[in-house]
Amino acid sequence: MSEALDACPLWVRAARLWGRRDDMLAALEKISNSVLSALAGAAAFVLTLLGFLLLGTLNQQIAASLLIGFLAVLLVWVAAERPNSRHARAVQALIDRLLAVGRGDLSSPAPPAVRQELPALAAAVDGLFEQVRSTLDDVHAMAMYDPVTALPNRIHFRREAERVLKMPALDGTRALLFIDLDGFKEVNDRLGHAQGDQVLAMVANRLRVVLKAEAEPGCLTPPLLARLAGDEFTMLLSDLPSRDEAVRIARRALEALSEPFRCGPASSWMGASIGIALCPEHGADLTSLMKAADIAMYHAKDSGRARVCLYDPSLSRASEERAQAESLLRGALRRDELALAFEPQLCLRTGAILGAEAVARGRPGTDAHAHRLDTLLEDTPSVELGDWMIAEAVAASLRWRARGLDHRIALKLGPLQIERPGFAERLREALAAAGPPPWGIEIELAEGLLGAADPATLAALESLRAEGLAVTLSHFGSGRLPLARIGDLPVDRVKLDPSLVAEIDQCESARTIVSAVIQLVHALGCQAIASGVERREQLELLRAVGCDSVQGYPTAEPLNEAGFVDWAEVQDCKHSLARAS
Repeated sequence: MSEALDACPLWVRAARLWGRRDDMLAALEKISNSVLSALAGAAAFVLTLLGFLLLGTLNQQIAASLLIGFLAVLLVWVAAERPNSRHARAVQALIDRLLAVGRGDLSSPAPPAVRQELPALAAAVDGLFEQVRSTLDDVHAMAMYDPVTALPNRIHFRREAERVLKMPALDGTRALLFIDLDGFKEVNDRLGHAQGDQVLAMVANRLRVVLKAEAEPGCLTPPLLARLAGDEFTMLLSDLPSRDEAVRIARRALEALSEPFRCGPASSWMGASIGIALCPEHGADLTSLMKAADIAMYHAKDSGRARVCLYDPSLSRASEERAQAESLLRGALRRDELALAFEPQLCLRTGAILGAEAVARGRPGTDAHAHRLDTLLEDTPSVELGDWMIAEAVAASLRWRARGLDHRIALKLGPLQIERPGFAERLREALAAAGPPPWGIEIELAEGLLGAADPATLAALESLRAEGLAVTLSHFGSGRLPLARIGDLPVDRVKLDPSLVAEIDQCESARTIVSAVIQLVHALGCQAIASGVERREQLELLRAVGCDSVQGYPTAEPLNEAGFVDWAEVQDCKHSLARAS
């Protein structure tokens, strides 16, 4: 029995020993009370007998009787007070237990004295403490964990991450991954918040699987995974052998999130943009690391989404310059300092001008031109710039039609345009100003952006195509879109990524890849257009492998509207491509 007692927790053993002591005291009190009662009765009998036998006068007998009565009352009072002392001890023990709550003790049970004397009160106290403990656990879970994904929330992650970063670093590298889902807003709007939460839970589970598969056995510092807010997740990885390992794990996470999410009868495609920051290279504290990873994530998103980006100090400078340039851009729009320029797109078979891609440029002599906003204007158009470009392109198309030109105008739209609710309706209203369809306008969407679009967006694009709007998939071949998805996308033309044609005239494998890609595009019923062409040799090889059209500086530099219209009106189809040098 002593072995069983030794195996119990300390407070349990103490409670049991205390309970045995109280049982022994209670038994002794019962015996002593019985003995005291017997002695009191015997003493009263003896004293009364002696008083009547030895005392002769009445006064002496009365005095003796009073003394005997007083002693009997005293003995009875003592016998009555002894049980009340047990209640007093039980109440004092209960008070001591309640005072222990102030020291943080919410786990110890009611004292044995209370259980012995006041069992109902002891049960009530134990039940109350159990409810308090349960409520505190719930409050802690709500304060530290995300209720949708059961992952640590921002507060919990910050606390744990700061603790990890303060620990002495081993030989490995630490990396913070900032993960932002692409297209979750559209999925959430289409499915509703309840099923949107289910998608978030599936995202969390996939990230858990990635971390579990990458966990090193015996790792002293396990990786941290948390949901910061909305569609933002983060990972803190420790003891990595190199920065390449952080990039590899990020790509594993990207692949996991690029698979379809089946929720209800339909599947949803999202993907993610992931930024990586290394400790201590990009920051020694959590605030610096999160800022660097956030900048890298936004660079990945601006570069077409569905990609991984490792932070570089140049990105911070670019981010600051971009913020300044965006301020200049808003001012340029207000002051009408921008104009459209047109990059011609030529048919490789006949040399005819098929159309042009419209790009925004600062008018000569303005601040927009002086600060060279061209890169900003082309890469990620803002909402205001996108709306302005659409309106300007529609007006240009009307002017071209009036002069008998039917060349198409291509517009590059970014995520800020198509992610806005009702973008298709606004685009349809803007195109209506160009007259009845076909409008002679086409929109370009980057591979990663179109691949992450939800079914509602794709359906809207399909309906616009049916009304005469052409859609071009740009940057194809950059690796941000699974080949199996191409046939499901509503596109008319596919623009090859410049990286595909960069070495086509210098590398046999590059020519083979481009040829295979163009055959795939044709098999899907689309036209292939090459961009980023810089040399005459590239033109000839693209023509040889069956590319339909080309856009680049060897054919013509960007022209203002008057220059493009004049060239189109006097064009000699046989010699248009001869402008290449």
